[in-house]
Amino acid sequence: MAIIIPIQGLRYNPAKAAKLDEVVTPPYDVIDAAAQEGLYRRHPYNIIRLEYGKILPGDDENNNRYTRASADLCTWLKEEVLVSETAPALYYYEQEFSRAGERVVRSCCICGVRLEPYEKGVVLPHEETMPKHKADRLALMRACTANFSPVFSLYADQEKRVDRILRQAAGDREPDIHFTDRNGETHRMWVVQDAGAIGKVQEAMAGRRIFIADGHHRYETALNYKRERELSGQSPADRLVSASSSCSTTPQGDSCCSSGADPAYNYVMMTLVNLYDPGLVILPTHRLVKNVAGFDRNRLIEQLKENFSVEEYPLTADRSNLQDFLSVMCKRGKPHPGDRKKNVFGLYTGDNKLYLLSLIDERDLAGIMPQDKPPSWQRLDVAVLHTLIIEKYLGICGKLRARAEHITYTQEEEGALAAVDRGEYQLVFFLNPTLVEEVTEVAAQGEKMPQKSTFFYPKFITGLVINPL
Repeated sequence: MAIIIPIQGLRYNPAKAAKLDEVVTPPYDVIDAAAQEGLYRRHPYNIIRLEYGKILPGDDENNNRYTRASADLCTWLKEEVLVSETAPALYYYEQEFSRAGERVVRSCCICGVRLEPYEKGVVLPHEETMPKHKADRLALMRACTANFSPVFSLYADQEKRVDRILRQAAGDREPDIHFTDRNGETHRMWVVQDAGAIGKVQEAMAGRRIFIADGHHRYETALNYKRERELSGQSPADRLVSASSSCSTTPQGDSCCSSGADPAYNYVMMTLVNLYDPGLVILPTHRLVKNVAGFDRNRLIEQLKENFSVEEYPLTADRSNLQDFLSVMCKRGKPHPGDRKKNVFGLYTGDNKLYLLSLIDERDLAGIMPQDKPPSWQRLDVAVLHTLIIEKYLGICGKLRARAEHITYTQEEEGALAAVDRGEYQLVFFLNPTLVEEVTEVAAQGEKMPQKSTFFYPKFITGLVINPL
């Protein structure tokens, strides 16, 4: 079902940018103004200038963040700051990071994936998107005709066939990229140009569906850009790529793929991670809430008892028992053998009291959750929280959530408590992480989760490979 191709990527020239940690960035959507300024100062060739340039006073239609990104890209290519791969390649990438005191490795493949509308069921989303962000990304893609950062996606390969092929192709040679960034994460990447290995990976992926983990705005932007280019008609100047149309295995075990030329804009750069990779980590995203008119914490606690059991946990003065509370919340939410995951939340409204909220077992979710949603969606922690608490008792419906006037999303538990204590927010809801199988089950049924349902950790950095279109 999924068609993947090698890409002839652009990479930083070591002669011009010897230290990659000085020129790569986090994804644009986690960069605030202060971080943007710091990245600008870090190195004159930092990819922030292409991916997420500054908005300057006096910007107009002819001089703006997008035109400057295009000009910088042209200059960097001319001056060989960025150089093209000698031939199309798959990129085998390992990201090593710390989690719970241990070093963990997440393995993946950076490649091109053929763009398909969601309704075809080949590439599936799991979260809603915001029009404003897509407009920004589309303007950048029009100006630069390139993918600067990949769409992070998942696929199911229990036998880990794709990983084995890529590891074998990498062999014992040193990685083409190897560095440790300022967060202590180590990055290793091998350029795989062997036609046999590429064909085997294409064959292994041909029958699989792809689930977008992070980068929904980038994927939908690429779809919109593809449609624009198709409407304008093909041009002799269009960049063409060699696209595998079908793959098979000969009796001798060799992979045989037929190919044809295809416009590069029919593809988007993706980082593909196996659902069964031991380094696949999802963190919870908590909800800080403000601007609720007439908010009364005591009334809310009483209202919650309609559908939840409510247990009070006093906080110690030094907040040292917060992690103990979160551990209890995690254990309560874990599914037992033969049973489903429990809907359990934490609540803090100030006054040094935490509340553990557990959905009463006898409640029939199908009867109290939206009737047009499948059971997989109705059982999601984020869906239960938003429907049965945030909408029902706080009056913050979908349209208000989209305007970002009431809810802020965070992974920082102690910081969230402090924000409530300072009066910046009225309350915070703590959640357990969404399970990977919940993501794929909801996506496979054509549904989308509420915004910020997942936080895949760590984020993939921008700047290892650029995909020209």
